Amino acid sequence: MYELTPHLDAQVEPGTNLLITGPPLTGKRSLGMDLLAEGTKQGDGAIVVTTKDSADRVLGDYAKRTEYEGQPVAVVDCVTRQQGVGEMRDDDRIKYTSSPVDMTGIGIKLSEFLQAFYHDRGIQRNRIMLHSLSTLLMYSDLQTVFRFLHVFTGRIQSVGGLGLFCMDSTAHDDRERNTLTQLFDGIVETSEDAEPTIRLGE
Repeated sequence: MYELTPHLDAQVEPGTNLLITGPPLTGKRSLGMDLLAEGTKQGDGAIVVTTKDSADRVLGDYAKRTEYEGQPVAVVDCVTRQQGVGEMRDDDRIKYTSSPVDMTGIGIKLSEFLQAFYHDRGIQRNRIMLHSLSTLLMYSDLQTVFRFLHVFTGRIQSVGGLGLFCMDSTAHDDRERNTLTQLFDGIVETSEDAEPTIRLGE
């Protein structure tokens, strides 16, 4: 079981994918990072797929939460190359895709990290966060994002991981929200004036 502490008094089975959704500035990314960092403290691997912030910023934020040097913490950076920041080379902590449109590349880089953690380092439990689905939908149509997420969530399920996917609830219409929501085992909702709540599927 994965403990969703400190913010959510809940446990979920391995292979669970959760959607973290709420209005802007309600702490979706921060909540996801906290859940990853708690896992790191327990020996879980952590992988962040970022479509909004650079890998350096993600790792800097992670370092404020827990010591990660030597720990299995990695980032798939979909931002830096798109911004044209020199020639960025992959290493054992950061892998780069050309942009958030490159969903095939995102999937490949995620699989490489899971392979390295799960098979090469023997880490049985991995937490994966994608921030943010809203950015993917800015660059690609709904069906493309749905197909990508169907494969992505299936990959997490197959390795018994915990998937955390952030989405801005105000940026999408009902069709987009309803289409994507069906891919997840539960929904975590954030708000401006209350603690996050979790609703798990049956």
